[in-house]
Amino acid sequence: MLTALASRRPSPRGVAGAAVLSAGLLLSGCGGDDVHVDRFPVSAAGHETCQRLLSVLPDTVAEQRRRTVTGSTYAAAWGDPAIVLRCGAPLPKSFAGDPCITRNGIGWSVPSDQADDLHLDAVMTLAFRSPVLQVRVPAHYRPNGPAEVMADLDAVVRAHTVSTGKHCS
Repeated sequence: MLTALASRRPSPRGVAGAAVLSAGLLLSGCGGDDVHVDRFPVSAAGHETCQRLLSVLPDTVAEQRRRTVTGSTYAAAWGDPAIVLRCGAPLPKSFAGDPCITRNGIGWSVPSDQADDLHLDAVMTLAFRSPVLQVRVPAHYRPNGPAEVMADLDAVVRAHTVSTGKHCS
C-alpha cells in the first residue's frame, strides 16, 4: 500500500494547492512585527490632539522598541508581548473607584486587582487629563514595567495633555 501511494504522481491541481498554501504560510509570517489594536471611538476634539501626541511618542518604552500598529490609528505599541497605548480611549467603568498612582504629579488609575496581582496585565488610565490615555502593560513586564512606562511617557503627557483640574487623592 505504501509503495502505491509513493509511486503515484501528484495531480497538477494538488501541486497548485500546495503552492498556494505554502505561499500563504510564508506571507502570514511577514506581518509578525505588527500589533493589531481594535478601533475604538475617539471624540472629534481628540482626533487632532491624539494624532499630535502619537507623532511624538518615544521609540522606546520600558526598554522595548516601538512596533507598527494596525487597526486603530489612535494607538501605539512597544515590545513583545506588546505594551499598547490608546489615545482618546473611553474611561473604564471602574475608573472612579480605582486606586490612583502618582508619579511626578501625573496620576494614573489602575484597577485594584491589577495593582495588587503582579501576574495580571496592568491597564493604566491617565487620570484627570485630556485626552484620556490608556496603557496596557503585560504581566511579563511586571513588577517594574508600569513605573518604567510612566517615566518614559512623562514628557509627552506633560506636553500634549491638559489637566481637567482634578487630582489623584
